[in-house]
Amino acid sequence: MIIIPVKDGESIDRALKRFKRKFDKVGTLREIRSRKNFVKKSTQRREELMKAKFSQSFLNSQED
Repeated sequence: MIIIPVKDGESIDRALKRFKRKFDKVGTLREIRSRKNFVKKSTQRREELMKAKFSQSFLNSQED
């Protein structure tokens, strides 16, 4: 559970912004979405390799 202590004189908007930043950093929402559907390890690995291959080819095309 994420706890954000609100300091004296701090606005609610600022505290909410800190909460949102911490929530994104923890990755709770990403984990919930990934757990909706089961993905086999082999499929997950294949997708990671395809992403790496695409990003590498993109970087190589930017160099030229």
